[in-house]
Amino acid sequence: MIEAISDRSAETPQYVVRCGSMRILGVMTSKQRYRYGDDVIVRTDRGTEIGTVLCEATPTALDSMTEPTQGRIVRSMSDDDRSQWRHLETKTVDDLQVANRCVDALRLKMELVDVERILGGERLVVYFLAEERVDFRQLVRDLAKEFQTRIEMRQIGVRDEAKLLADYGDCGQPICCATFLSKMPPVSMKMAKLQKATLDPSKISGRCGRLKCCLRYEFDTYESLAKELPPPGSVVLTRDGNVTVVAQDILSRQLTVKTDDHRRVLISADDVLSIVKRGEELGKPRRSRARKPNKDVDPDTSS
Repeated sequence: MIEAISDRSAETPQYVVRCGSMRILGVMTSKQRYRYGDDVIVRTDRGTEIGTVLCEATPTALDSMTEPTQGRIVRSMSDDDRSQWRHLETKTVDDLQVANRCVDALRLKMELVDVERILGGERLVVYFLAEERVDFRQLVRDLAKEFQTRIEMRQIGVRDEAKLLADYGDCGQPICCATFLSKMPPVSMKMAKLQKATLDPSKISGRCGRLKCCLRYEFDTYESLAKELPPPGSVVLTRDGNVTVVAQDILSRQLTVKTDDHRRVLISADDVLSIVKRGEELGKPRRSRARKPNKDVDPDTSS
């Protein structure tokens, strides 16, 4: 047991570190120990930049990461580093204005979102939106002359734009993508419908204009619980006879059913003795009926 502990202490510590405006996750080696939340100076393929230690790079942590960047922790962040970083952040507005002037001069169809200076000055990253492919080779040359450093152009989507610029969500908390989400989960209207969320786009859309990521968090639980209940449209047998399921209350495991005399009653799922006829589950594609050809249209000439 003592030998195992000594062998572990002899290993080079590795940590998961978050760095950059896009909260990039990386696995960083270190010569000393750090704790969660420590601000550090790291060396990555982008250069010397500021990072925050999240946890040790355990096998469990690594399994949840997709293509993490590699690097090393140089040292703890000092007061001089903080002062230098604050100075760089004050230049962001001016940097964006300069970059926009260059874009306008070249009449490029792109929208600049933000610029990021690397602490060590090795490069300047320009984040932009564009609907089509943009030839920005001349723009890179012009920006390199203006800033006297290497320019990295990075095209992003609207969710990444919110990640860079937004602050708080409707819940009053900092937006998830700017705090703990390392990748954007796919979200669909099916998730909103299953959780009985309002379908008003203004209320289920996040700061990015897309469906809120939080609709994804509990969807697996809702879907698992919903499978234990007969879906709407099912005919079920109870002690009072056959009734038709109208709606589900998934969390409370209750069903709204319609009786033969057209009354609507709320019953517990435990009151269902058997399922006589199962309805279609939410999200399952319905069988399409074959359309009859229009006698007035010649099928050989119709478009």
